[in-house]
Amino acid sequence: MSASSAETFLGGVFPKRHVVAMLRHFGGMTETFQQGQWEDSISKSGKFVEASLKALYAYPRQNLPTVRGFKVDAYINGLANLPVGSIDDVIRITIPRACRFVYEISSNRGGRHDPDEIDPNEMDANTVTANCSWILAEMIRHAQRGTADSTDVKNTVSSLVRQRYPLIEEVDSSTYFHDDDASAVDVALVILLHRYPGRVAPDELEALLVRNDFSPANAHQAVSRIRRYVHIDNRGRLYLLSPGLKKAEDIYKKSVLSRES
Repeated sequence: MSASSAETFLGGVFPKRHVVAMLRHFGGMTETFQQGQWEDSISKSGKFVEASLKALYAYPRQNLPTVRGFKVDAYINGLANLPVGSIDDVIRITIPRACRFVYEISSNRGGRHDPDEIDPNEMDANTVTANCSWILAEMIRHAQRGTADSTDVKNTVSSLVRQRYPLIEEVDSSTYFHDDDASAVDVALVILLHRYPGRVAPDELEALLVRNDFSPANAHQAVSRIRRYVHIDNRGRLYLLSPGLKKAEDIYKKSVLSRES
């Protein structure tokens, strides 16, 4: 999804400052989700909901609630209490209910789970990401109702509601980077980025590259080729330097854009 196109679709109907905040938090949420950073993704979903509710509340030209801090109930109840028929129920009732669901998960992450339970963060991140995608898509659909040429709108909405999957995945201490076009060097740098600020031994990194379907020879060569991007401590472990961090982030962002296109 193009942030500029989404801003264009929403900006004529909802206040620009809230739209910009929505898209910033949505982008951060999806990026951290694709990196497998579940808690960060869940946290950003809460920020997205805050901006979305402010945009929804301002839609019928209501003054924002004069409460200290953000109170989700003040916005949701304020919209629900507007006269029936004054605005579309998707703005008054439906989207705010979805916002409440996401906000409940975001606000209570970690605090409502027994430490002996299975870690719920990945499940929660999948749920809130899907719901936030629906919220944004529905706001775009509502804002663009009746437009003469709706092809771009349909494409944007379709891109939002399709299932997202993490690009980086951690399984039993093995890190996987799901980009078939990435080279062994690319994958090595992204793995070190994912483990940052941790350190990885060269033989462990080679083993991880083999798990990512590179041959042992290619894995060994890739680890040798990234030496200029890393610091090697007195135990021989690799730590990404600033140029390596930038290069790894560029590789990752290129993969995200490729998947979104």
